[in-house]
Amino acid sequence: MLNIGLTGGIGSGKSRVADLLAQWGAAIIDTDAIAHALTAPQGQAVPALREAFGEQAVTAEGALNRAWMRELIFRDPAAKARLEGILHPLISRCAREQGERARGAYRVFVVPLLVESGRWRDKVDRICVVDCDPETQVSRVGQRSGLTPDGIRAIMAAQSTREGRLQRADDVILNDGATSPALLHERTKIMHDRWIALAAILGTAPGRLASAS
Repeated sequence: MLNIGLTGGIGSGKSRVADLLAQWGAAIIDTDAIAHALTAPQGQAVPALREAFGEQAVTAEGALNRAWMRELIFRDPAAKARLEGILHPLISRCAREQGERARGAYRVFVVPLLVESGRWRDKVDRICVVDCDPETQVSRVGQRSGLTPDGIRAIMAAQSTREGRLQRADDVILNDGATSPALLHERTKIMHDRWIALAAILGTAPGRLASAS
């Protein structure tokens, strides 16, 4: 089955793109959703997080204390590495298991930090970037989250640059400030049809498809 790695910066609209692809028959494996499940109350990762960071890392309900952890990792790179060391193996395992069970026209692995992690290039056939200018990212995230512009830019600074993502992209779906919902729908459908054609041509043939056109 054709494997697509879907990524983009915060506020780029990759979740909306994934929703559209799912409507048209793609199997979606969302690593962000997996991470949230792992760190939800009584989630699989919570005991290890409590052991590594102490009780302050866990809420009274038994979930990851996201606000506390966010502040910690922004000021302490070592804490960020410890957090990733706990979560990334669990996320990878769950994503692999979900992928093995997935049924659809093709598989889409939604990975916010796909480019940054460096671990996904050999796991997917093509990387698709949902592209957006930084100003629109700040505006969108501010409207939905209530975070300050400086806080949003701090999150963006921890991600790959726009240029860095585009350099690694096999496919790009533009979703900037001038993109209407109808236009995003059209651009995503064009990409979906292209992947359907690739999946039909290549079937289950082994190897990467990054050079296919």
